[in-house]
Amino acid sequence: MPTLYIVATPIGNLGDISQRALRTLRQVKLIAAEDTRKTKRLLTTYDIKTPMTSYHEHNKLTKLDYILGCLKEADVALVSEAGTPGVSDPGYELVLAAIQQAIPVVPIPGPSAVIAALAISGLATDRFTYLGFLPRKASSRQHLLETAANEQGTIILLEAPHRLRATLTDILLILGDRRIAVCRELTKIYEEVFRGNISQAIDYFTEPRGEFTLVIEGSKLPVKPPVSADIEKQLQQMRLSGVTARDAISRVAETTDLSRKELYRAWLKLTKKT
Repeated sequence: MPTLYIVATPIGNLGDISQRALRTLRQVKLIAAEDTRKTKRLLTTYDIKTPMTSYHEHNKLTKLDYILGCLKEADVALVSEAGTPGVSDPGYELVLAAIQQAIPVVPIPGPSAVIAALAISGLATDRFTYLGFLPRKASSRQHLLETAANEQGTIILLEAPHRLRATLTDILLILGDRRIAVCRELTKIYEEVFRGNISQAIDYFTEPRGEFTLVIEGSKLPVKPPVSADIEKQLQQMRLSGVTARDAISRVAETTDLSRKELYRAWLKLTKKT
């Protein structure tokens, strides 16, 4: 039965591609590529003449039926611009559609900027949270960082050079001056790894260039308990009895380890329900 192969390709150095990946790219009947120009360079280097079709962020939905149709007749390989398809690159929708149609989906693992950066960061590797590319809008970016502020595992994200300093500034604002490894142009000629605190990274990267993977130290603060149903009930009872938000939050904060910010969010949530 025809198969969809998810093929990882080099993130910089073309020598990092596996023999299995090369064999797969030669044997399939079609390669769906995020960037056909970059994939063409890879194919030319290894004398692979398999036909290609574009499959990127702007046509991934309109191309879906075409690729699924091809999969009814023969094997197809999906490759991204670099690294593993579907991880901050197009691929999820195609993989899901193939699974729904009972088409086998086979991974051909290989290079990953995320794992490479984590491995050389000098930060904890036993547990990590991957945020991908952060939102471009500052308020949305800060909100996403707030959701990861209490994460005790290492945090990994990607960033473009023109947004690096703004992102580092937001990370410093939301997460504090933690340790960070800023990995630039991994496996390429100008590969560089900066290790230090976030404030130091801001001072260092005055004119960022290249592709960046950021590896950030996890929170060292003890995990605070969530706002439980009992506490929500307590807040609701005080609200219904006429106690102001400020007084209610102060009373509960004194008897719990919850922050006023968390309690205020719970209070707002209760007011929206009624």
